[in-house]
Amino acid sequence: MSLFESLAKGLAEKVLGGEGQNNNLLGAAASLINSPEIGGLAGLAQLFNRQGQGDAMASWISKGKNLPISPEAILNVLGQGRVQELAGKLGLSNADAAKGLASALPNLVDKLTPDGKLPAGNEAGDMLAQLAKRFLSS
Repeated sequence: MSLFESLAKGLAEKVLGGEGQNNNLLGAAASLINSPEIGGLAGLAQLFNRQGQGDAMASWISKGKNLPISPEAILNVLGQGRVQELAGKLGLSNADAAKGLASALPNLVDKLTPDGKLPAGNEAGDMLAQLAKRFLSS
């Protein structure tokens, strides 16, 4: 197992607590964040702010405790279409995809921002692209 594979597996276990479908969800969440439509972590933060969920996102980025987010809020922020597309790719219902994202996103954003701030440049984007490729091609 390569160093990246070890790191990615460890991240998946910390973020989602396991493997299998969770890895696919992690890959899909990484792919979603890194998509041109979202624009990486900075774009995701802006989207959450515009939809009234900026406090939740700020807590995930900060060094403090992560605020929870409901599946309904995820649907509101990301939009039904994005969640439905992700659900289709993973063979999940929209409700299960939204629930999974509500669980995964706080932890994923938290792990990608260990210094309590958004990373400079495309550092997080590169990691998100690698996670998406690793877990969605498995």
